[in-house]
Formats: sequence, C-alpha cells, structure tokens
Amino acid sequence: MGYAVVLGEALVDLLDTERDGERVYRQAIGGAPLNVAVGVARLGGAAQFVGSLGDDVLAGRIRAFLTAADVELAGAVTVAAPTTLAVVTFAGPEPDFRFYGEPPSYGLLAPEDLDLALLEGADVLYCGSVVLLRPDTLAAARRAWGLATGLRVFDPNVRPRLLHGPGALAGLREVVAEFAAGAHLVKLSTADAELLYPGEPVEGVAAYLRELGAATVVVTLGAAGAVLAAADSDPVRVPAPRVDAIDATGAGDSVMAALIADLLLDGEPADPEGWVGRVAFALRVAGLVCESPGGATAMPTRDDVQRRFGG
Repeated sequence: MGYAVVLGEALVDLLDTERDGERVYRQAIGGAPLNVAVGVARLGGAAQFVGSLGDDVLAGRIRAFLTAADVELAGAVTVAAPTTLAVVTFAGPEPDFRFYGEPPSYGLLAPEDLDLALLEGADVLYCGSVVLLRPDTLAAARRAWGLATGLRVFDPNVRPRLLHGPGALAGLREVVAEFAAGAHLVKLSTADAELLYPGEPVEGVAAYLRELGAATVVVTLGAAGAVLAAADSDPVRVPAPRVDAIDATGAGDSVMAALIADLLLDGEPADPEGWVGRVAFALRVAGLVCESPGGATAMPTRDDVQRRFGG
C-alpha cells in the first residue's frame, strides 16, 4: 500500500459552545483537507499533508497534532502569516463557518513550493476545498493535478461565505468542471450541489460530473445517505446508518477519508457494486463522526467502526 497526498488547508476552528452558563469558543484544529488526512491515517492509510502553515504558536500545534495522528508533513511549508481562524456556530448539528485572517495562512502555497517527487510517487492525490479560491494555491493544485501519476480525487467543499463578487460562483463552477474532468473520484455534498447547480436534482448533478469526465461521483445527503454514480450505471442511492447525531463537523470529510483509505488498500473497485460497498462503509464512518463533537478529533479507526456497527 502506498500513500495519499492531501493538498489543502489547515487552520484552527473556534467552536461556539456553552460552558457553565456562558458562551465560549472551544479551540479545535481543523480544515477539511486536514480532516481528510487525519481520517485516512486513522483508517490505516498513509497520508502526506501538503499545504501552507503559519509561523505562530497555533501552527506549531497543528504540526504537533498531525504528527501525533501519523500524518506526514514533508510537503508542508511555513509562511509568514498568522494561522487562519474559522469561527464555527451551529443551528442544530450543522456547522456554519466564518473565516478570519488576511492573507489566509492556508492560501500561500505556491506552485514552486511543491515537492515534485512526493507528488509523483503518490498513489492518490486529493485536491479541493477553500484553497481553490486563492490564486497561489489554485495554481499549486493545478500543477499537482497535472503531475499526479496515481488516482486523482476531488472535493469542492464549497464555503459560500468566501465567495465574494458577482462572478465568484461562476468562476468556482469553472474550476470544479476543470478538476472533475480529470478526476477518478469526485465527492461533494448536497449543499455543494445546490449552490453550484441550483435547481438540479443530485442524481442529475452526479451524472453531469461524470459526463465531464469524472470516473465516479459520490454526493452525500446527510442522514439520507449518498448518491453514487459509477461506470455506465444509473446513479443509485446508498442508505446511511441511523445514528444519534450531535455534531456533523467533519462528516463529509470522513466520507472522503474512508474512500481514499480504501483506494490505497484495494485500488478502484472493478464494478459499481464494489463502489456501493465502499460508500456504505464510508457512511458508517461518517455516522460515527456525527456521534462525537469535533472534526479531526472525531475521526475513527476501523476497529471503532466495527465496534459501533459490526460487520
């Protein structure tokens, strides 16, 4: 089994919560790609995090956290910027993110910062999330995408509050189409699909991304499971397990992590039925994440999933 390169952001979440009758912010290390890298490692895969980290104490904590989670940092660079903060509030279990810090520490990875040998040796390359909205990191992601010799995995992970200006959404839609066209796997959420392609049913969005060139598309539907479009079969729905959700932070990232970990373990499934089993497992991983607070810290091991759901 080889390794996955996860290219994207790492930051610190400030989670709105209540303690002793007062509203406080609980600090948690986060960022969707960081969650993915940790999830891959927890599920038995080898992960390399590639991105820009700040030069402050918080960035040191991020490095220590990733190292403790067995995520390698050979491709991470230090930049002269404070670590970006994401203030996270909740209406039920779903998080709402607002980002603070300019320039964002996560958006300063340049194409020339990439470790070319690390990228060319990866069995899986993940790109996506908010780094696609920054010129330098978008250019770096494009270069990495072109250099990749293994499987290419993409997740737009749209954050509407970071889309500024009348042409921002259209520009992002073009970037999504560009990466999807060369992807072996695209994962997106219902919220991503609704924002990028308003009025389109999720099955139609999955089929459209496959028409662009994506080999397999998974659209997560929260408690309703996921839509899977693989090979030349019609999109199918994969149910999610019933869970007692308290915090959905990182749930979609855990789906991505589980799919990547299985790609590292066994490669691409030979047929759509193989993908159904992979997605069903990924939804069990996400269900377990939803039963625990936090994102990266809630990522389970395979033993955790088996103890909770059996099988």
